[in-house]
Amino acid sequence: MAIENAPTEKGKDGARGLHKATRAEERKVEAEKGSDLAKGADRFDERSRSSDGKSAGEKQR
Repeated sequence: MAIENAPTEKGKDGARGLHKATRAEERKVEAEKGSDLAKGADRFDERSRSSDGKSAGEKQR
C-alpha cells in the first residue's frame, strides 16, 4: 500500500516505518552481496525463480 493511500495518520506512520525498514534491509543485503539487487520486473522474476527454480512464465504453462 502506498503511504498516501493509508486512511489514517497512524496507518501512514506505519507505512513510512515499513518503507524505511525495507530500504535499510535492502541496503544491508546489497552491501553483504557486493552488488545491487535487481529492481522492478527483474526482481519479480528473480524472487519467483528462487522459490522453485522456475520463472513466473514457466509456472503459468
